[in-house]
Amino acid sequence: MASLRNADPALRNYFKENYIPQVCEALLCGVIITRPEDPLRYLEKMIMVIIENGLESLLWDMCIDPSLKPKMRRLSETYLEQLFGLHDQLMTPELMIKACTFYTGRLVKTHFCAWKEMAIPQVNEEEILAAKMERAIRHYNFSLQKSSFRQWCSYVERNREEIEDAVQEMQSIFHHHKLKSSLRKWKDQAKYVHQKREDDMILQHELELKKWKSKSELKITEETAEEPIYLKQSSSEVHLADDTTQCDISLLPERAIVQIFLYLSLREVITCGQVNHSWMSMTQTNLLWNAIDFSMVKSIITDKFVVSTLQRWRLNVLRLNFRGCVLRTKTLKSVKKAYDLCLLRTKRMLYTCVNINLGHCKNLQELNVSDCPTLTDDLMRHISEGCPGILYLNLSNTAITNRTMRLLPRHFHNLQNLSLAYCRKFTDKGLQYLNLGNGCHKLIYLDLSGCTQISVQGFRNIASSCTGIIYLTMNDMPTLTDNCVKALVEKCRSIASVVFIGSPHISDSAFDALSACSLRKIRFEGNKRITDASFKFIVRNYPNINHIYMADCKGITDSSLKSLAPLKQLTVLNLANCVRIGDTGLRQLVDGPSSTRIRELNLSNCVHLSDITLVKLSERCLNLNYLTLRNCEYLTNQGIEYIVNLSSLISLDLSGTVISDEGLIALSKHKKLKELSLSECGNITDAGIEAFCKNSLILEQLDVSYCPQLSENTVKALAIYCTGLTSLSLAGCPQFTDSAIEMLSARCHYLHILDICGCVLLTDQTLRDLQRGCKQLRILKMQYCRQISTEAAHRMASLLQQQEHSSEDPPLWFGYDWEGKPLTEHQSPTTPPVKEDASFLVEESSNPDENEEV
Repeated sequence: MASLRNADPALRNYFKENYIPQVCEALLCGVIITRPEDPLRYLEKMIMVIIENGLESLLWDMCIDPSLKPKMRRLSETYLEQLFGLHDQLMTPELMIKACTFYTGRLVKTHFCAWKEMAIPQVNEEEILAAKMERAIRHYNFSLQKSSFRQWCSYVERNREEIEDAVQEMQSIFHHHKLKSSLRKWKDQAKYVHQKREDDMILQHELELKKWKSKSELKITEETAEEPIYLKQSSSEVHLADDTTQCDISLLPERAIVQIFLYLSLREVITCGQVNHSWMSMTQTNLLWNAIDFSMVKSIITDKFVVSTLQRWRLNVLRLNFRGCVLRTKTLKSVKKAYDLCLLRTKRMLYTCVNINLGHCKNLQELNVSDCPTLTDDLMRHISEGCPGILYLNLSNTAITNRTMRLLPRHFHNLQNLSLAYCRKFTDKGLQYLNLGNGCHKLIYLDLSGCTQISVQGFRNIASSCTGIIYLTMNDMPTLTDNCVKALVEKCRSIASVVFIGSPHISDSAFDALSACSLRKIRFEGNKRITDASFKFIVRNYPNINHIYMADCKGITDSSLKSLAPLKQLTVLNLANCVRIGDTGLRQLVDGPSSTRIRELNLSNCVHLSDITLVKLSERCLNLNYLTLRNCEYLTNQGIEYIVNLSSLISLDLSGTVISDEGLIALSKHKKLKELSLSECGNITDAGIEAFCKNSLILEQLDVSYCPQLSENTVKALAIYCTGLTSLSLAGCPQFTDSAIEMLSARCHYLHILDICGCVLLTDQTLRDLQRGCKQLRILKMQYCRQISTEAAHRMASLLQQQEHSSEDPPLWFGYDWEGKPLTEHQSPTTPPVKEDASFLVEESSNPDENEEV
């Protein structure tokens, strides 16, 4: 049966009512898709499923396994309706919508075309073509105009840019010309101002020198004139003195007055107190008497004054200084007699002070009795009983024994600083006493320099008694060995600073032993056993070290500097006389992180250094303050120019180098140098010194010693431009005469230190000028000055703290004879007329009148 279209209607209804096509479709689809092995049993099973679910829920894919169901959309309710002929055609809503849409569109198109033919009249094709041509022509003309306009716009834009460039170039040329003109005017003005300043300085120098000479002549006239004339001239001198500005310091705040008087010595304070009642009251301020220094006036001071002073200020005194004694050679017939008398007076004064007054100074914290040969254990017993609060005690170079060492831990429970330098009468047993009683466990500073009697056992005693030592100084100890250091470090683990100058037997093993401490400062000198291995210990064990002083250690090479490169806190490095160091090592060092922190660098006698080192220093060490390049003979003027880039530099030592005037002119651009040393620089001249001084107005210290080519023009330049000089060395310069020192005295009133050794043309007039002009002069060296008499030197010595004088001929290595004439090769100096042999050294002189007592 192919179809039921022509079948009985009742049969067709039967099929529809009982869902026969749907059942057949479901079963047939299940068999086709599932393909079971036993179709009959499968059909039986599926019929039971259809019966259970009902015919109303029958779907065509009900008999298909869910995993095998096809993913396709059904077009009608059943595919078998056509098979059984239940419908005449296959028709779906989608097909009906599509057919209607197609039909409607076709109908609209047909009617629109018909309407168009009827509504739009017929036109002539020629007119249409003409209109099109006209539009084309208009479009072409518009395009042509548009292209021309664009080209014109481009031309105008280019022309505008060219005009703007030309205007900018003209403005630049005008601005450059204006700047050039302004710079030329500024340069001319600066040149004029600079020249005017120089002229003013020279004029001021000439006026002051003229005034100086007139006062000198007036003073000479006063000294030689009769008494009535003297009084008349004295009044005229007073008139000249009235020109100076008067200042009453009593009007200043009390704090300022105290600060001014603190700069004065004990003798000067006492002298000021004798001016008037106002000045007396100012000198009675308690703060002025916190520190009393008797060392400057020991040779003239009386026991009565010491007693009265200590009794009056016993509650205010915190620091006392009884260091040494003064040799007064003017009133004594011989040095031995002066020395014996000084010892007698010093001993008497010490006994008086100790037995009567020191016991009342309960607040005393610092006591210095160093260099007192009369100090005994009995005196120390009185001191220890009367002053238990002492924190700082200096017993260096005294005759104390183990008895004094026994007193220290019993009475000075708070002692922090102790100096036993060059005290050679105590033994290892005396050091053992430091652990008695409460002990010296608060001691943080210890100086044992020159105590060669101490053995390894003595250092063990120190370690047991003073475990908190931080600062340790042991100079001039040829008996110091590695075992001594190891014994000390066993218990003293807080050491942060060690100074071993003059200890030749210390080796790398000592650094290994010190690894238990956290060192921040190391200072060695003159040691040949220290090698590069020590620096490896430093980097590995002391990463925070900031001060390394390894002068004259011949075993140090560039490898040592390479080892120091990783340090980050290094600020001071002294490698003087380490002759094996070169540019390579310095370059590796400054490339490290510490280069920007280094403040002081000493490379004296490092003869292998060249300009490369200066280039690296100028690039990396921008905070360098002190630089020493003494005897670095490979440095040239080109290298000196790089020093100008070290803007923080204030002190420079170029002694023994080949620097010339060119280098000094380049160095003058720095303008911030305060200290400069040019000793033994044979290539510099007066012109170079003058050029440097013109731009170095703040210069304070200058050393041009052993430069015999320099003349008085050097001193003239210093007197004109560098009036703030405090230290000047002219030793070994034979061309200087009294006129040079006269110019210096007239202008440089702040001079403290002056070295004129070997200036053979100077006479007694020099000392008179210095005495009048340089009131602050403290140290004067005039060895080999034959024309300066011994009497004048003695008079000058009473005004100074230290003086050296001799009338001997200059040594051969000075290069000239007693008249200042250069020596030729194989020539010995000519023998001058015989003068009295006079050579003496005076230190810490302070009183112009031998018979005066305070």
